Amino acid sequence: MFNLLKKIALITSIAAISACGFHFQTGQLVPKELQTISFESADKYDAMSMAMRKQLQMSNINVVDPREDVAVLRIHNVRTNDEVVSVFKQGREAEKVLIMNVSANVRLPKQEAHEISVSVNRTFFDNSRAALAKSAEREVIWNDMREQAARQIIAKMVALQHQVKTAK
Repeated sequence: MFNLLKKIALITSIAAISACGFHFQTGQLVPKELQTISFESADKYDAMSMAMRKQLQMSNINVVDPREDVAVLRIHNVRTNDEVVSVFKQGREAEKVLIMNVSANVRLPKQEAHEISVSVNRTFFDNSRAALAKSAEREVIWNDMREQAARQIIAKMVALQHQVKTAK
């Protein structure tokens, strides 16, 4: 009888949680000073800039034209690299590590700029027999890495703003 009650309670709680549409609101973590920023990059239509704008929008951060009273997020450099981790017996590359390093800076209103850098790594199994499929998979992985780097930049930007606020 007790096991039956436990099972019913477990099923009911899972059904209630999955049916209610619960999800985290990341925009609530962003302080008021960073809810409106200006975003700058060398090429505003490259893949990293587009991923950054998408993540800013998902975090409920308004992107506006440069002004003196808003924070400025500037992406300086995006470096990508891949390194061979393992090889097949025949000497062909088997597995690679894809590496993305992004450097940016944040200038809070009426303050100096603070450097932010993030690094994202992923492993990629490279099979030369399925080159076209692996090329598409590789591009999907790079896009996911760009979005993860953008989320990390936003998290570091929020943490930096809290550090500057508590240091005053």
